[in-house]
Amino acid sequence: MTKNLIIVFTRNPELGKVKTRLAKTIGDQSALNIYKFLLNHTEKTIRDSNADKALYYSVKVRHADIWDSKIYQKHQQIGEDLGIKMLNAFKNGFENNYEKIVIVGSDLYDLNSNHIEEAFHKLNNHDVVIGPAEDGGYYLLGMKKLHSKVFLNKNWGTNTVRKDTLQDLKNESVFLLETLNDIDTYEDIKDNKTLKSLITTND
Repeated sequence: MTKNLIIVFTRNPELGKVKTRLAKTIGDQSALNIYKFLLNHTEKTIRDSNADKALYYSVKVRHADIWDSKIYQKHQQIGEDLGIKMLNAFKNGFENNYEKIVIVGSDLYDLNSNHIEEAFHKLNNHDVVIGPAEDGGYYLLGMKKLHSKVFLNKNWGTNTVRKDTLQDLKNESVFLLETLNDIDTYEDIKDNKTLKSLITTND
């Protein structure tokens, strides 16, 4: 059976340190409430996947949290920027003999298990799978061998990331999943009643 791995990158959910662009509009506590909700949603979405699962923490590994250590391998993110951190996580996965690796963000209200399963399925006939985000980045990246250059020389957090990544992969077969909206600013939640209900009035 093919060895598949799902990687999730997460920030430790601490007041004032998550969703800082969103917090500028709704306050630190409300931004933390929303981020915790999205973390729980991500955990539920991938928990039942047949793939192995690895969680990479931004600051330090936590053992008593929503990510069950019996289900999730736990690691520290290593590198000076997001690209190098992802590169090191993929390297680690391939060095441990995984054949298909998918990394997914932890701030997607619309993510569901079908996106994960489709990504692994499309890797049967494609070199790379990308889940485009509406802001010009991507919420998912899947590979069956390491394409190091996609992690280098990017302006992470800007609207050119996906375009530059596709340019790096112009000689590869790339499948694009449906476009989703990751949650970064108030504009991303203004029409979402569930997330808006998590805004507290005493911020």
